[in-house]
Amino acid sequence: MGKLDGLGGDKVFYFFEEICKIPHGSENEMALSDYIVAFAKERGLYCRQDAHYNVFIKKAGSKGYENAAPIILQGHIDMVCEKNAGTELDFLTDPIEIYAEGDFIHARGTTLGADDGIAVAYILALLEDDTLAHPPIEAIFTVEEEIGMGGTRAFETFDVEGKRFLNMDTEEEGVLLSGCAGGRRVRVYLPAERSDSPVGKKAYQISIRGLKGGHSGADIHLQRANANRLMGRILYMLKEAVDFSVASVDGGNMDNAICREAGATVLFAAENEPTVRELLGKWEKMIQEEYNSCETSITITMETLQEEVFKVLTEETKNKLIHILLLLPYGVQTMSMEMEGLVESSSNIGIVKTTSEHIYFDNAVRSSVESRKELICQKIYSIASLCGASVEDVNDYPGWKFNPNSPLLKLFAKTYGEFYGKEAEISAIHAGLECGLFSEKILDLDMVSIGPEMHDVHTPDERLSISSTIRVWEFLKEVLKKMDH
Repeated sequence: MGKLDGLGGDKVFYFFEEICKIPHGSENEMALSDYIVAFAKERGLYCRQDAHYNVFIKKAGSKGYENAAPIILQGHIDMVCEKNAGTELDFLTDPIEIYAEGDFIHARGTTLGADDGIAVAYILALLEDDTLAHPPIEAIFTVEEEIGMGGTRAFETFDVEGKRFLNMDTEEEGVLLSGCAGGRRVRVYLPAERSDSPVGKKAYQISIRGLKGGHSGADIHLQRANANRLMGRILYMLKEAVDFSVASVDGGNMDNAICREAGATVLFAAENEPTVRELLGKWEKMIQEEYNSCETSITITMETLQEEVFKVLTEETKNKLIHILLLLPYGVQTMSMEMEGLVESSSNIGIVKTTSEHIYFDNAVRSSVESRKELICQKIYSIASLCGASVEDVNDYPGWKFNPNSPLLKLFAKTYGEFYGKEAEISAIHAGLECGLFSEKILDLDMVSIGPEMHDVHTPDERLSISSTIRVWEFLKEVLKKMDH
């Protein structure tokens, strides 16, 4: 018996549970890719797996739909791997521990991977069921979406015939997406110049925890705190109060997740410990008050380290580190003037890591306006230049221009009204989808994106609505049935 047995939705939840059993974080997708290939071969379907572990499957149209125009169904097979402190799970080898409670599916202390495992489950369920009415299906499963869409960049389209494209990477039922932001990952490298630890100073670990985090695109408008930015503030204020050194600063694991936890190893004279603890308590209350409408559990703690720290950052490097953390753009930068409530541009300081050679800062920059995306990047370049740091741009991807006149969108909207008895919301999203890259690869592509209700993706609080998943499944079957034949 599976943990999700009896929930309904035909075999959607069966496949979702199977996916959760297979480790599939970004750059660790081979096992899940091989599972999908084996699935296709067992059913005699055309299947192509490329060297990057993208998979392409074709299924003929059902009776009466044999000559209909194909529909491309697409989702990504990688997931964001985030877990709470103290959760013992190895994302490289261990299955996600899922459970159902009320209307939601959760994971125990980790991300669930409903983004975008539920899309994979939907597509496999469609390919499995020979009783459904549908046009020819072309299924594309991509890798590395969460770390810059590397799978889509590498995917070849020589055997793709469809011009209608359904992306299934949306997290809000009732919203039909026809546009998304473009983005770029910008990494700042600050040389980690070091000196011997000062004599007579003790080592401490300052930790910021309890933040909600979230998706750095879809949740950025919620104005949640970023632990990396908060650490910059704490260190700046501490610099004004006591003499201290920094050995390292680390926070976050993914540039497209709002950083929930950060830590800094600092050294100062033992007699300053009461003062520092008092200040941290004061600043904790200040920050809790600032974010009281969107954060409920921010904590700032300090523990004494027993191990000896032999090297610290030079005073100049420490100051540059603090300046960079304070000045890097974070949060909403501009709002759309064309669509009310839509974030146009944003930036997220997702990762800060100290290595032997550098301290690096990974930033996820997004905008639906290319020139404004470039402006945010220019600000990051300028901050880096002023602080003697270098910059590397990685994984620039285009936006998907909003198209309110899409024939596919109109079909989905009409069917939605008939199925739900109300109008769907037609919109664009600030998060990045693979649609922009696919529209460059396949000319005249008509695209829509849908998905079931899920919350707090890219965090250990991620959860997937069971009832919404079933409704979207039934709606999807209805749309496929209504496609020309």
